[in-house]
Amino acid sequence: MSDSSIAVAVIGATGIAGQQFLSALSKHPMFHVTALVASSRSAGKTYEEALCNDDGQLCWYGDDSFTDFADMIVVDAKTYVPDVSLVFSCVDGAVAMEIESRYARHVPVISTTSAFRYEDDTPLLIPNVNLSHAALLKRQQETRGFKGFVVPQPNCTTLGLAITLAPLHEQFKISHVTMTSMQAVSGAGRTPGVSSLDILDNIIPYIVNEEQKIETELKKILGISKGTTIQDASFFVSCACYRVPVIDGHTESVFVEFEQDVSEKNIREALTSAGTMTQDCPSSPMEWITVFDDPYRPQVRLDRERGNGLTTSVGRLRQDGSARRWKYTLVSHNTKAGAARGAILLAEWLYQEGWLSV
Repeated sequence: MSDSSIAVAVIGATGIAGQQFLSALSKHPMFHVTALVASSRSAGKTYEEALCNDDGQLCWYGDDSFTDFADMIVVDAKTYVPDVSLVFSCVDGAVAMEIESRYARHVPVISTTSAFRYEDDTPLLIPNVNLSHAALLKRQQETRGFKGFVVPQPNCTTLGLAITLAPLHEQFKISHVTMTSMQAVSGAGRTPGVSSLDILDNIIPYIVNEEQKIETELKKILGISKGTTIQDASFFVSCACYRVPVIDGHTESVFVEFEQDVSEKNIREALTSAGTMTQDCPSSPMEWITVFDDPYRPQVRLDRERGNGLTTSVGRLRQDGSARRWKYTLVSHNTKAGAARGAILLAEWLYQEGWLSV
């Protein structure tokens, strides 16, 4: 552990998102976990004990071993944990606003919940997409009296869509977007989640509030930063969201219309030149966007783990009736890019830019 690494608390540490955070934070060169926070049901137990169900079965869904954290005592979310310099929050949305505000009065909070997403003084930051929006955090601090701030991640379905549309909108200006998503069951969480009897041999054609979230968030993310305000993008967005029997990884079919004629070559160049982050961020993938020529790619089982789950894969790029209208398919990892690892990558950038301190 480096003397300059940042002490971190993970709130919601026993849930699937919290477990993904701990997997990604184990032996991280910038951050070290000093506090695990969860509900009163888990408080006072060791982390290993808190992960066991009533039958004593260990419920660990992280990628790696949890042994680095097994003996840590879980702290009740109702209390405030001092002596941390950064908080990763993945608590239930119903209590997130109060808990995240309590910590933001003192330290930065990076959240996977929706509590602050639609606040006027809160940016939805994505590396390589809209980091200029970070200036809005100054307004949040002044308005709310925060010494820290709250930065929520966008909805996991919005993320891959925004990542692929950002370079296209910047260069060619989008007038209309239509997207149909085929979303993994892990996006619903494991408890209560989607019943196996509901999802097996089935497609569920409705996810509560999902379509409205994407339509609102995308226009905010790709909007124009004007100091302490964001002017939403003016293009039209329409979405249809479906739950499908896939464990991890969201697939999206995207139809985009531009204000001008655009060639396939120019679209490919815009996507591939999105590149990687220029800052020295340990989690940054080698490729931010991968574009396939193979018409059978991307496939969620083959491509969700690209870039350790942080690369967005694009394929089946083709014209849709005119040189202004194009369509493509993307795959994005919902519990990695869309949750823990994406949040950690954002924290690394904020650290490099001076927004975080030890």
